[in-house]
This record gives sequence, C-alpha cells and structure tokens, in this order.
Amino acid sequence: MPTTGPAPQRKMRADARRNYERLLAAAKDVFAEHGVEASLEEIARRAGVANGTLYSHFPTRQALLEALLRDRMQALSDTARELLDLPSADEALTGWARAAMAHATVYRGLAVSLMSSIQDETSHLHAACQAVLAGGQRILDRAQASGVVRGDVTASDVYALVNAAAWAGEQTSRAQAERLLSFGLEGMRPPVGG
Repeated sequence: MPTTGPAPQRKMRADARRNYERLLAAAKDVFAEHGVEASLEEIARRAGVANGTLYSHFPTRQALLEALLRDRMQALSDTARELLDLPSADEALTGWARAAMAHATVYRGLAVSLMSSIQDETSHLHAACQAVLAGGQRILDRAQASGVVRGDVTASDVYALVNAAAWAGEQTSRAQAERLLSFGLEGMRPPVGG
C-alpha cells in the first residue's frame, strides 16, 4: 500500500478516528449512489465534518478511494492466491478476471479510476493496483505455461480487458459486461492448430 496516503495505522486521537470512520462510511454511501466522481463536499456533509477535516484525512479523491477499497483490493489479491490452487489454469484465469471485474464495478466510474491509477505512480491507488496486477500476472503465467493463453498476452492486457468490460457494463448492463469479458478471454487463447 502507498506510504504517502492517509495512514490509518498511525495512532489517531479518538475524535480523529471517529471522523475518519464517518468519512469512510459516508464515502461508501455517496459513491454507491453517485459513482466515484461524486462531490467530496457531499461526503463531508454526510459525515458531519468540515471539508478541511475530509482533506486532512484524505488529501485527494484517490486517497479516499484507496482507503475505502483497501480491504476489497486485499481480498482480490487473496483471491488470486487461492485461484492458483485450482486444478485448471483456464478456470483460475477466468475466475480472477471475473473477480477483478466485480471489484471494478462496485462503484460507477471505478474502472476508469483504476486504469488511470495503474499508470500514475503518484496516485494513492497505484500500489494497490500494482498488487492486484501482480496476482493476475501469476495466474496468467500459469495459464500460458499450460498452453491455454497465447504467450504474447500480458497481465496489463488482461487488466485492461477487465476494466474495459466493467466500463462497458456501466453503459449497458452487467450481462453485456460478462459477454464482453468472455469474448475477450476467448480471444487470448492460442489459435486452433497453432
């Protein structure tokens, strides 16, 4: 996790800890209702704190998202480790892609935020996205070694596919996102007879 973002591990005064927790609860609700581009001022209002309090805990929108998604991103990394134990490398890759897509669709607009954060080393989400990508890389390596995925496919390709399908699902439907993801994964297979 990034070391420059909010530091819930540091000792906080009891009132600061309460404000931090109220801000996270409010952000969860506001992002669920309005997506990740929702008003930060609305989050502060719902938490019952001043804007300055929000910014003292979370200097950027990405810092707030990182704190809000920390447990979910850790769970996604844990899922990658668990999927490596599946007998089928193909099932492991498909399972990881579906889990990553479910994560990217938890809030409207999150897929775009995740894709920009993977490239932006200054983003508070960058380290968490890199950890998720590393889990996907291990699963992809196994799928390639098993011959179920072409050798020229990268973990970044899979991550981009997942987030593109998640974004498309926001514009249409979850069913459409699932279909697009399936089509994309099928396109990563080696050519028949090749």
